[in-house]
Amino acid sequence: MKNISIYHVGSEDVVEVLPYVLDFRRKLFPMLDPNQVPKDLKAFEQVYLQNRAGTFLQARTADGILIGVIGMLNYDYRFPHLDIDAKKTVEVARLFVDPKYRRTGLGTELFQSLLVVAQEKQIERLYLHTHPFLEGAYEFWLQQGFQLIEYRDESGFLTIHMELMVNESKSVVVLEDILEQEKHSTI
Repeated sequence: MKNISIYHVGSEDVVEVLPYVLDFRRKLFPMLDPNQVPKDLKAFEQVYLQNRAGTFLQARTADGILIGVIGMLNYDYRFPHLDIDAKKTVEVARLFVDPKYRRTGLGTELFQSLLVVAQEKQIERLYLHTHPFLEGAYEFWLQQGFQLIEYRDESGFLTIHMELMVNESKSVVVLEDILEQEKHSTI
């Protein structure tokens, strides 16, 4: 994307990024108590910045305006019914894109940047969950290569559990690149 930079959140950015994330969470999940801050956000720096498997990325305009974020953290196996084995697994979390930048490819750019970090960290599996009331979320993650693991009620919320094997995603990208090159070479 033109004039937009995506880079790691550093300690100096937390003072702006954390309220941004909390505000987005309140808007997307108005049914949740805004005073109940999730564990990962309470310990933001430890979970996302200081943990070897964690990371948090931010997207900013050329003039420094924060317009999107995405993170990954160690998967905590809090859904015991899921058949997630001992592969090196992280959870993709907190993909939030400013409404003015939705449908521009920014969400895909943020995820692709996160995927590169996951590959560098030798992560084997990306896990995430989303909800049907988040319009377009399931379709977005399918487009990114995620596959459905399970769909079920989790404490009163219909929840879609998904995964992406990181090495398999490389194969998909390579195949798409080869097909694109072949298309251009035959023109």
